Amino acid sequence: MARNIEIKARLTQRSELEDRIAPIADSGPIVLKQIDQFYRVPDGRLKLRQINGQHAELIFYRRWDTAGPKTSDYSRVPIVHPDQLAQLLTLALEPLGIVKKTRTLYLVGQTRIHLDEVEDLGSYLELEVVLDPSQTEAEGEAIAHQLMQKLGIQSEDLVEGAYLDHLIR
Repeated sequence: MARNIEIKARLTQRSELEDRIAPIADSGPIVLKQIDQFYRVPDGRLKLRQINGQHAELIFYRRWDTAGPKTSDYSRVPIVHPDQLAQLLTLALEPLGIVKKTRTLYLVGQTRIHLDEVEDLGSYLELEVVLDPSQTEAEGEAIAHQLMQKLGIQSEDLVEGAYLDHLIR
């Protein structure tokens, strides 16, 4: 499984944050419309993601639902027929809910910066430090902390769990 270190934070001043990201970004912004359908599995999370109505992938991941940098182990598989797979998954597993968002993606080194506008939730930032197999979690956490400092993300801005958890509450 691939690994990354993630943080999620609630945003109050998105435009100011974008002004801090743009000068340090290696690429972006790329705007993605994403629809994530979640399904109950015995361990971890499983979602079928549709991107811009053109691409889809099935994603399984495990991570702690804590605020602050945390490790996420994940696997992704491209999907050719997402509607048929959604029907099959709905027959086989319990659907948990759908998250709709517009994601603006920037890349800074090995980190994916997501500025998300989540339907019925608001604005969020996610950092995903994609770890090389030889890197330790501590190295990834250090990168996440450095970016948080550069971007002005405070510990009180951090949120726990997945967007779906917040929608269900």
